[in-house]
Amino acid sequence: MSYHARRGRGDPWDARRVRALRAHMGLTQQQMAEEMGTRQQTISEWETGMYLPRGTSRTLLRLIAERAGFEYQVSPPPEEARDDPEEDSNGQAQEIISKAPGDF
Repeated sequence: MSYHARRGRGDPWDARRVRALRAHMGLTQQQMAEEMGTRQQTISEWETGMYLPRGTSRTLLRLIAERAGFEYQVSPPPEEARDDPEEDSNGQAQEIISKAPGDF
């Protein structure tokens, strides 16, 4: 269980969202690492779920996402999560983050 799950907070920067942000921007892991001032290995570890971004890295991801026009939504804490996902007019569950190019 992650730190944020234990604390009861949704974490917008899970592995899938970090990967989707990078794909949205059209960057390699190395380029994303340079953009953030970190190592390529760190980006890889976030994208595989080995570690979650924390502290300043989370803030920087949020700022980069906003600058890049990447839409994401913080999931509610587990105790506030709804049992049924919101559905569109076709009865399909809606994604809560934007799909990045190539994420189909």
